[in-house]
Amino acid sequence: MDNAIALRDVVKEFDGFRAVDSVTLDIPAGGIFGLLGPNGAGKSTTIRMIMDIIRPDSGTISVMGKSSLHNVRHNVGYLPEERGLYKKMKVLDMLEFLGSLTGSSPRDARKESQGWLERLAIGDWAAKKVEELSKGMQQKIQFAAAMLGKPPILILDEPFSGMDPVNQNLFKDTILEINREGTTIVFSTHQMETAERLCKEIALINKGKLVLSGSLAKVKAGFGKNSLLIEYEGDGGFLGTLPGVARVDAYGSYSEVRLDDGANPQDIFRAIAGRLRVSKFEIVAPTLHNIFIEKVGGAPVPALERVGDA
Repeated sequence: MDNAIALRDVVKEFDGFRAVDSVTLDIPAGGIFGLLGPNGAGKSTTIRMIMDIIRPDSGTISVMGKSSLHNVRHNVGYLPEERGLYKKMKVLDMLEFLGSLTGSSPRDARKESQGWLERLAIGDWAAKKVEELSKGMQQKIQFAAAMLGKPPILILDEPFSGMDPVNQNLFKDTILEINREGTTIVFSTHQMETAERLCKEIALINKGKLVLSGSLAKVKAGFGKNSLLIEYEGDGGFLGTLPGVARVDAYGSYSEVRLDDGANPQDIFRAIAGRLRVSKFEIVAPTLHNIFIEKVGGAPVPALERVGDA
């Protein structure tokens, strides 16, 4: 099986508004796939259709080669952006109940749930009511619930929402571990830095349309090495006015500079050498953040660009 999930010409409308517009997408088995886009792009609607929570108006969706209607329940774990926990229940009791819904015996479900609580560093909270937990802890509980029964596919919708940096790092390590153990990971996010660190394959959705898809390496290579990373002392506010500069993302002591096609980086260096004290000047591939901005930052939605497999 090459693909864990496949969508073909999927359309979904709400009261005449087309939230997902003829999306065709392959999500390879065994990898970490990023479904990216701005808020309201159609990512969560796409995920809900994959999960058979809502049905597409047209098009087809398959999970592990079969119709999602018949195959999704026992093959896909799901962490929704909106938490769906029973707040009055104790954590371990609730996970035991949810685990039993996957077909496990109550005893096996409780043992598996306890293992996940320990793995996610919240074992001491097993006897607490869900409502007593912080948002970050509830996110961990929701993640544990999604993993019960060891589904071969895990879908995470904004998985790092509400988490502090320490727990984000724990979550990241856990995602990488279960992927190494064979689980296909699909996660939806608008946090480009996270996607760039974790994903091998990505798809970018904007205004319901698929505008870019493929391996991250090929996506970045397709945009060329026409970006500069410049670290400096001084006022770099003039960088965006230089000939050959398409856009500047400034971060105080350094800037990421996107060049026009055909612009010569050496011309930029000569233009800034007498005005800034430059400590680093590097020609780099554009970041996923910059690709995201270029593709969806106020411009009309372009035609789909498929970048070949690595």
